Amino acid sequence: MHAGVYYRPGSLKARLCTAGAPALYEYCERNSIEHARSGKLILATSALELQRLRELARRGQANAVPCLRWLEGAEIERVEPHARGLAALHSPSTGVVDFRSVARAYASDLLQAGGRVECGCEVTAVQPRPRSLRLSHSRGETEADHAIFCAGAWSDRLAVAAGAGADPRIVPFRGAYARLAPQSRELVRSLIYPTPEPSLPFLGVHLTRELNGDVLVGPTALIVAARDGYRLRTAHRDDLRDTLAWPGTWRMLARFWPAAVDELRRSLSPRALLRAASSLVPALAGAELRAGFAGVRAQALSRDGRLLDDFAFSTSERALHVRNAPSPAATSSLAIARHVCERAEREFGLVS
Repeated sequence: MHAGVYYRPGSLKARLCTAGAPALYEYCERNSIEHARSGKLILATSALELQRLRELARRGQANAVPCLRWLEGAEIERVEPHARGLAALHSPSTGVVDFRSVARAYASDLLQAGGRVECGCEVTAVQPRPRSLRLSHSRGETEADHAIFCAGAWSDRLAVAAGAGADPRIVPFRGAYARLAPQSRELVRSLIYPTPEPSLPFLGVHLTRELNGDVLVGPTALIVAARDGYRLRTAHRDDLRDTLAWPGTWRMLARFWPAAVDELRRSLSPRALLRAASSLVPALAGAELRAGFAGVRAQALSRDGRLLDDFAFSTSERALHVRNAPSPAATSSLAIARHVCERAEREFGLVS
């Protein structure tokens, strides 16, 4: 549960994260969903990172992140005894939650309000009509006055099907996590992050202590050949074609190829992944990693090769599209929902 440190002041990410985090904490408390305000350290381990960390401190202050502190030397060790760095930002309002429980609670709210949840129902076509929007799907057809599309890795395809432009394109990035072996877990009390590269929308390999005491190491950030590429070997011809045919893919790789090589190395080598983690906690050198899990980040990529670093929404005839909603979208989910509803009311001329 992010506090809003990283995001450009005034951006949608900054606004919706700083509004969404306290709303999500309150929602979890109201619905008895287990969570913890465990706090986070963002460490600088080089002179270059120290400069970047100062910019993060400025952003955090501009975004009114609560209780953000600059730490050095022994102050760092009082928060995380085994972490080492030149300086750190400590965000005590950052936390963890089992978001599956949050999602189940959201679904329950929807059902109680008279809505329906239909899983495993693929939308195959979108047809704007004079007074409605017709959706063809695997269970038939649905006709509605308006629709809101929040389709993650497939958001660009449904937007284009509804008449929106092709830019930005979704490019799937697989993020894999490992777990520390039990004997090393006590080296991490809470959350320990590196200072990220500001030109990339990824936060780098970090350490996350979960509610059950497990410690995650990761994630990686590797372009893959399938939008559901939870396994490295998964590949789909259409997904790969869409990624390779998009001019932005090649422009991005030309700019960030050193980072891409590093991510490939960490994705294929647990030793390389552990090396990245031990730059934050040197005592982890030689620790044992266990199998973890992987997710796929639906990252929007513009035609000119820019990785979109903000939430993005667009409209087409009778439809509103969530075109880019990566992290911190889970933290921001309640604020995003309000933003989407308010925009839909304006765009569709609805009265709340």
